[in-house]
Amino acid sequence: MSDVLNVEVRENMGTAATRKLRDTGRIPAVVYGHGGENQHLSVPRKEVELLLRHHSKHVQLAGAANDHVLLKDVQWDPLGIEVLHMDLLRVSLSEKVTITVPVKLHGVAIGLNHHGVMNEILHSVEINVPALKIPEFVELNVNDLDVGQSKTAADIELPEGAELTTDPTAVVVQMNAPAGDKATDEDAEAATEPEVIGAKKEDENE
Repeated sequence: MSDVLNVEVRENMGTAATRKLRDTGRIPAVVYGHGGENQHLSVPRKEVELLLRHHSKHVQLAGAANDHVLLKDVQWDPLGIEVLHMDLLRVSLSEKVTITVPVKLHGVAIGLNHHGVMNEILHSVEINVPALKIPEFVELNVNDLDVGQSKTAADIELPEGAELTTDPTAVVVQMNAPAGDKATDEDAEAATEPEVIGAKKEDENE
């Protein structure tokens, strides 16, 4: 189910008007795309905060506009605490959209039982998915991930109707050998041990 934002037309523009608008508990926003004119709107701050807590991508507008939109961009204050502005892109419910979603690892990797160190490299991927079925996140099962192994974007579980547009060979997570691993240290030592010049070699026939 989509989140709903109750919007009002934003009559006045400019820095002073925007500051006054925020003081009343509303956030400025612009809606654009799909051949329609840009609409300058305002949204209740509490609804925006709820939307962001839900990590929603697809939103239904109500009030001064009734479009289905995607949350395309959020502008924050320098401290990253308060939302200053939102960009909303109109979409058709019958179309597919390309969007970036977070990757959530689930399961307990077997390599952790072998003292491996799990390193998550890719935290989000891009997918093409129906506008009404945009997931909050996609999942990657790491139960069988052992030391020396990795999981790629191709291993991610996608929702019905979704297609991966990120490079499927991109490594998402890998299990490294523990630091100070004895076998690794011995191999490294053997590889770096200098040869003593002029040292007498044993006669192979002796």
